[in-house]
This record gives sequence, structure tokens and C-alpha cells, in this order.
Amino acid sequence: AALALLGGSAAAVVVWKWLGKRQIQKKMEEARRTRDEGVKKMAKVVQQFREQVPSVQTDAILSLPLLELTRRLREGSLSPKTVLYTYVEKALEVTQQTNCLRHFIPECEEQLQEIQRQEEKGLLYGIPISIKDHIGHKGHLSTCGLVQCLGTVVQEDSVLVKVLKSQGAIPFAMTNVPQSLFSYDCSNPIFGQTLHPFNPQKSPGGSSGGEGALIAGGGSILGIGSDIGGSIRLPSSFCGLCGLKPTAERLSQWDPGRDVCSRPAPVPGATGPMARDVDSLALCMKAVLCQEMFRLDPTVPPLPFDEKVYSSSAPLRVGYYDTDGYFPLPPCMQRAVQETRGALQAAGHQLVPFSPPRIHYVMTELFLKTFFADGGRAWLDVFTGGVVDPSLKSQVNGYKIPRLGKKLLALILKPLQFLLFLLNLKNVATISTCRSVKEMWNHHHEIQAYRTEFIARWKELQLDVVLCPVLGPAFTTGYPGKLLTAISSTMLYNVLNFPAGVVPVSTVTEADEEELKLYRGCCDDPWDRTLKQAVAGAVGLPVAVQCVALPWRDELCLRFMKEVETLSREK
Repeated sequence: AALALLGGSAAAVVVWKWLGKRQIQKKMEEARRTRDEGVKKMAKVVQQFREQVPSVQTDAILSLPLLELTRRLREGSLSPKTVLYTYVEKALEVTQQTNCLRHFIPECEEQLQEIQRQEEKGLLYGIPISIKDHIGHKGHLSTCGLVQCLGTVVQEDSVLVKVLKSQGAIPFAMTNVPQSLFSYDCSNPIFGQTLHPFNPQKSPGGSSGGEGALIAGGGSILGIGSDIGGSIRLPSSFCGLCGLKPTAERLSQWDPGRDVCSRPAPVPGATGPMARDVDSLALCMKAVLCQEMFRLDPTVPPLPFDEKVYSSSAPLRVGYYDTDGYFPLPPCMQRAVQETRGALQAAGHQLVPFSPPRIHYVMTELFLKTFFADGGRAWLDVFTGGVVDPSLKSQVNGYKIPRLGKKLLALILKPLQFLLFLLNLKNVATISTCRSVKEMWNHHHEIQAYRTEFIARWKELQLDVVLCPVLGPAFTTGYPGKLLTAISSTMLYNVLNFPAGVVPVSTVTEADEEELKLYRGCCDDPWDRTLKQAVAGAVGLPVAVQCVALPWRDELCLRFMKEVETLSREK
């Protein structure tokens, strides 16, 4: 009888698990079906518009820079309706190639009517914009690529979306992200893998990868992403866009859609713009840094955009480095810094060698410890029903091993670097956790102490800004999950909470590809060899640099980015 009872209980558990999995599968299928129906509806609306207005100069509209497009919309030579449907049509084409959209926003048609009722034309009047999956828009999901978020519809627009709408912008699409946002690839089990718009073998980067693919493919002129380790800057680097991670508190973080994906941390996440040129980023910042945002979110310092700083042409004192000494980047990324340094010097700016202190310590003790202070338990909790994207499997499995087990494995396998690499345990095993509240306070203090040390070094050299590398060129899909620590170049400025932006300055040449064959990285270990494989076959893809300023000097960061962009275009 006992055996029969035991057998019955085991069978019940198996059935219960199977039903749970079946329910999860149904939820995922439903989400995909809703998305596909939305795409079909939008395609129908575009077709109807095309029949009503057959003479639209699509290519001419899509080729206009943002500043010129806003001018024409404001003067009335182009109508918001024409511009919206032109971009919707292009977005349909781009997502067919790249799978970059998570959902169209059908309420864009209501917003189209709303802006025509506004007394004053805002700075972004009639501009269609795309927003990253987790940025809250009323009536829509904010999924982070997670099954547990599929049932909860956002009840209110985030402050940023409200402000963009008040400035006349029309949010029309939400873009795809990697599962949990903690990856710089762009794949999740619900909506699948997003591909690079110029090379389907490559990743657009992440976590704002859907934005990167859509904007670079021409399906959006302005997008809003977020960045907690490089998530605006890496897709911008991979896709050849300009992207700004502002000082975190400069823009409102209030967002009902972000509860699951974000946790308060001493390393703050930032929301910021992505576009095809620096002027577009500046216009977006000018539009959102307005009284309406300061009114809706009193925690944002009421600092309007400083046009004088952005349009200044005074020579700058620029610190520079082409490697942070932690994860040496491919030759083309170092070349980009050296060429940009030369161009800035020739243009009359003062260039000073700069070396960021103790990056290994920052990466393991400050950055990763912030997110995995609890040994990764909070992160593991978001993977409902064990549905994990293949790109995250090795990391998730690594964090499931008890702390002592990880330490022992790391010790035993230390001589066998390749096995450590295969199990993705090098990073996992070396991450310290905070085992008490006191240790957590100490951790917060260490971050503050490092910021103080970094600023002291910056001031000692009397720098205005810093020029440095960014990870790139675009990785082959699947590789970002194997190389979490390769993001040291961007992660540093999240820990410091400095504004940092990315500007494309070149493309990968045949000579770069030849030089890559000689790349040995730091110690020619499996991680260095994997980086080499990840970026191989990138001839013609964008190569970017990173521009940095001190906290709250976002306009100076943009001004420096504009200078770099102008010089690279002249070249």
C-alpha cells in the first residue's frame, strides 16, 4: 500500500509538472499570436493609407535627419500621419528581416489625433519613436522576455513616455530584448532571436538590441533604451548608431513596467536615447529635460538642457586610452581610438594619456558583486518554470551551484582553464557575495571610494572629457553569453555613474581582419580565443568609440560626441 501510495504521488508530481509546463507553453504561444496579429493589423492600416495617398515619397522621408524632419513637420510641409505610416511600413520590413519588434502600439493612431489638439507644437511634434520592451506604456506588457511578466498589463505610461507624448512624439513600437535584460545578445524564449540588420549571422547587441536593429535598419528615427552595463552603448557600437547613457538620475526612472527587471542598486541603470546622429540625441534630451518631467517626477533635478555647453566650440582637454588592461579589445576598436585621437589633436584639442585604475577590481568586486550580492538568487527567481533562453543557460546553471561547490570547482579546475570556460564558471566562481548587511554597507562604501579615487585622477589631469574604446565589432549570435566580462569598457561608467556615449567612426577593413588573426588578448586563454571567434567575419560592419564626461555634464558629453562625429565624417 505504501509503495502504491508512493507511486501514485510520484505520478501526480509528474502530471502536475507537465501541466505547469503546458500552461507556460500556452502563455508563450498566446504572446506570439498577439504580436503576429498586431503586425497583420498594422500592415493592413499601412496598405489602406497607401491606397489613399499613393504619392508618398517614402525614401525621401526616411532619409531626412531628425532635425530636418522636425522642421518640416512643424512648418506643415509634411504631415505627422504620412511620417508615421512611412516609418511603420519600414519597421514592418525591418522586423521581417531581423525580428526586432516585440509589439506595435496601435494607440499611436490616438496619439496622432492628440498631437493635433495640442495648443503648442512640442519639440518632437509628429516624430514616430520606438521604445524598449520594458519601458512602461499603458495597455501593454512589459515582459523583459520573461514568462512571469506575460499576464500583467501596464496600467499607466512611464513618466518618460508621458513627457515624450507631451512633446508631440508618437510611440509606435516596442522592441525586443534578451531574457531578464542581463545579456548583450538579444534573444528570449518568447519572441526569439533578434538579428543584426546588416549581417544575419551577427547579433545587434543588447540589451537594447531590438532598438539597435530597428533604428540601424531604418525603421525608426529615434528610440529609447536603457543601460546598466552597456545596454544602450553596446547595440549602438554593434549597429553603427549614436547612443547616450546619461547620468542615471538626469531622466525620470519612474516606470510601472520595470518592477521585475530592475532592483535598487548602488550601480544605477539609466534610460537614454539612440539615433542615427548626435544632434538627434541632443534634441531628444532637450525635449525631455523640460518642466513637465520635473513636475511629474520631483526626484529628477530640475536641470534644463544647457544649449550653450552643447554648441560651444572651445578646445577640450581630452584624456584617452585604447585598452583598460582587463579585456583587450579587437585591433579595429583600438585603431578607432588612435585615429580619433589623431583627428582631435589635429583639430586643436589637447590630448592626455589616461589610465583608469584597477579595472579587474571594479569588474569583480564592484560591478558583478552588485548584481549577485545574494549569490544570484534574486536573478534565478525570475526564470519561472525553468524556461531559460539557450544564451543564458550556462550562466543560470552556474549560479544554481551552491557557493561552496563553485569555490571547490574553481579550485579543482583552475589548472584546466578550458573546462572552467566550458562550464562558464570562471566569472561565477570568482564573484564575491555579501553575506551580511554590514558587508553590503561596506560594498556601497567601496563603490563611493572608487568613484572618489577616479574623479581625483581625472581632476589631477584637468580633463574635460575622456575618449576610450567600446566593445565591438558585432559578435556572432550566441557568443555574448560566453563572454560576460568582455563588457568592462562600458560597465566601468555604470559603476561610476558618468554620462557616456558611443559614436561610429569607421568600419572593419580587410586589414583589421588580417590583424585579428594575430590577436592574443590578455593571455591567449579560452576567453581571448572566444572573443577572436565572436568578432571574426565582420568586414564592413561599424566600428565605434566611447566618449565620457563627469556626472551631470551630459551636454558636455554630447558636445564631445558631436566633435568626434564631425571629424570622422570629414575623414
